Amino acid sequence: MRLEAGFAHEAVHGLRMILLTDSKRRCFQAFLAKNTLRGDRRGFRQPASLPFTAGDVYPACPGKTVVPYSRVLESLQRFQIALFFFLAWLVLANPACRADDLTTIGVTQLRAIHPNLNGAGIAVAQPEAQADQGENDWELYPGDDGQPLSFATWINTNGTASTFPNSLGAYSGHAGEVGHNLYGVGTGAAPGVPHVDNYEADFFINYLIQSNQPVADQVVNQSFTFGVLSIADQQEADSLYDNYIANYSNLFCSGAADGGQVCAPATCYNGLGVGCYGVGAASSIGPTVDNGRSKPDLTAPSTYTSFSTPYVSGAGAVLLQAAANGAGGTNLAAAGDLRTLRALLVNGAIKPVDWTHTPTAPLDTRYGSGVLNLFYSYLQLAAGQQPLSTAQTVLSGASHPPGTPANIIPSLLGWDFQTITSSPVQDTVNHYYFNNVGGSTGPNTLTATLEWNRGAGESSINQLALFLYNCVNGDLITNSSSTVDNLQHLYLASLPSGEYDLEVVKYGSPSQSVSFAETYALAYQFVPISPPEAVIATIGSEVVISWPASPTLFSLQQTSSLAAPISWTPVNAVGLLSNALVTVTLNPPASTVFFRLSR
Repeated sequence: MRLEAGFAHEAVHGLRMILLTDSKRRCFQAFLAKNTLRGDRRGFRQPASLPFTAGDVYPACPGKTVVPYSRVLESLQRFQIALFFFLAWLVLANPACRADDLTTIGVTQLRAIHPNLNGAGIAVAQPEAQADQGENDWELYPGDDGQPLSFATWINTNGTASTFPNSLGAYSGHAGEVGHNLYGVGTGAAPGVPHVDNYEADFFINYLIQSNQPVADQVVNQSFTFGVLSIADQQEADSLYDNYIANYSNLFCSGAADGGQVCAPATCYNGLGVGCYGVGAASSIGPTVDNGRSKPDLTAPSTYTSFSTPYVSGAGAVLLQAAANGAGGTNLAAAGDLRTLRALLVNGAIKPVDWTHTPTAPLDTRYGSGVLNLFYSYLQLAAGQQPLSTAQTVLSGASHPPGTPANIIPSLLGWDFQTITSSPVQDTVNHYYFNNVGGSTGPNTLTATLEWNRGAGESSINQLALFLYNCVNGDLITNSSSTVDNLQHLYLASLPSGEYDLEVVKYGSPSQSVSFAETYALAYQFVPISPPEAVIATIGSEVVISWPASPTLFSLQQTSSLAAPISWTPVNAVGLLSNALVTVTLNPPASTVFFRLSR
């Protein structure tokens, strides 16, 4: 298999300038062939032994002494670090851009009310692929991200180091840029994480994942891919990760790849595959090539998935911290469970204006559930666990209309964590009854996500589905019923006031079930629709129209006259979600034009 790190190089006056893109693929020995998945540990390079030591006289150069290799290495690495600082400042680390990103993903809004929610107490793993094959450059430098040297531990097949530079590997600008967005002080989603274990990815996969050895890190960021694999190899890689995650419950966030198909390990069932979003974003598009599953799960701002992924990892660390501190209620284990975290992160995402899905394809093939928004995810966590209203069983395949509402759930946002059990001849339905009382403007926007795991050692999944019924007339409003995904997702931009039944269904027939019981997490929000105020401005020769981003999708429409009958038509331009705004950029109209927002 192939690991893709995020580097491209160009020569600049004899120096290699780190551009930090994901366009250059790098091969790894230890995941190159299928038998690697079965335990082949070839490809680990031992450090070369040097024939001379410090102070020795070099025979070919009388009078010259040998400079210690460690000193040469340290000098080179210090130079690389200084060069990277300059280039990062010049090209990549524009503070205004990073502040915009943090606002786009809801970090700024959350810190305004909870400044101490920064990932404190949550350890993170950062396996890094070598940026240049054969150069062993996979190590982060904590100083890049405003962290002390004691912040990191470096680990590969040759051992562990607690200082930098060290003899295990060389500096990686890619690793530093990943760190900027994960734990960078002033730039990262989770600058308060206490420690990061920086693994060489080859070692991490073969010695830990494949060998099923646990790591203490609750969040694992993987800003690399295996490249395009055969279907059989992708499924084998997926099983490797799914078994590990089912056993140890780490939150794995993996980059989906930068164009073409979504690649492993982002294709595994039990982890989050992350795309990238924004102008010029190079993001792979789903569904998975093996069986058409919805991937990526969500996106975050960046041009490349290597650097959008750590935003999601950081958001996961913040939610874990909040759950451990009791923000989600007294059931700490359920609030911090991997399935709950995935449901909250997926359900909190903001939809781009051209987002779409179907009942059998829960997520958008480009954006997943949308653009990460930690603020909305946190609000659902903080609303607390909301137990189901009632449960019932029906004959396998039978209809399951809403019953008479009882035990109506008082909160219009929240989450639940339950085990649901079926039998070979019966399906089980868990009912969640809501009285959707709209805000002052009327209806609400509904988003709901159901998550469960593929079990360890299983080749398939239990089939669960998500339905929304009108309790008054019994009508089915919408459903999410993919037969291949271990996720279901509902989205209604405008749901009228009324009584509704949100149903979680577990099917019991042998063709739809691998076990009688399944544990799931459900996250939901009914958000009152607030008519946004659009702002029109002229920037240079362009007209820019913007309005506040929210869970509600609004489309921009135009007309040339307000005289009856008014004919509104969609504006032929895609809005960009950035800095908590949706922005549409247009050429100046040749004549008078009126605009409105419609949902």
